[in-house]
Amino acid sequence: MKYVYASRSGKTEKLVQDLGLEGIKINDGSEVIGEDFILFTYTDGHGIVPPTVVDFLKNNGANIKGVVATGNLERHGDTYCFAGDIIAKEYNVPCYGKIDGAGDKDVNAKLKADLGL
Repeated sequence: MKYVYASRSGKTEKLVQDLGLEGIKINDGSEVIGEDFILFTYTDGHGIVPPTVVDFLKNNGANIKGVVATGNLERHGDTYCFAGDIIAKEYNVPCYGKIDGAGDKDVNAKLKADLGL
């Protein structure tokens, strides 16, 4: 299983690193992953999927097996981690977690268990 991530502020990237995963970073959405993957993404603006992630999924959506969303609960409580909900629904995959920022030790340990790591 591959792990792919999009990170604007670095928090999603830190989460992937804290989980001990070798993640593939989405830079511009043109990347192609020829195998199954779990996507880690931030939520853009007020509850939308980042445009680079939309582009990435156009090329790779057939291989997505799950999503983890990050967000800022304090600043965007009403649309917190909506990108995960949108992607999970559109691609019929589980949303394994909604993480505030880069998470913390306890949250990340639970996510590791949920992902079977």
